[in-house]
Amino acid sequence: MKQTIQLVEQWAEEKGIFSKATPIKQAMKTQEEVNELCNAILDDNRDEIKDAIGDIMVTLIIQCKMQSMDLQDCLESAYNVIKNRTGKMVDGVFVKD
Repeated sequence: MKQTIQLVEQWAEEKGIFSKATPIKQAMKTQEEVNELCNAILDDNRDEIKDAIGDIMVTLIIQCKMQSMDLQDCLESAYNVIKNRTGKMVDGVFVKD
């Protein structure tokens, strides 16, 4: 995975994303890709779901680089917050206590 992250960062550098984009514009790109994921799920299109998840990850890798953060560290931080969380499922969504 680290190699693929490096390849994504290299691609973004070559495309001028780091020199011309802003973190908020990158976040908006992530939102666009999340919307595409939602549409693919509604259409039950497995290929588009896979593509959208990959695109979301690309946007997050770029965001991490823009913020001088590490994707793995972000994931571990989130897991450490949720690992002991309690709650219940309500209408198909986990709601924390």
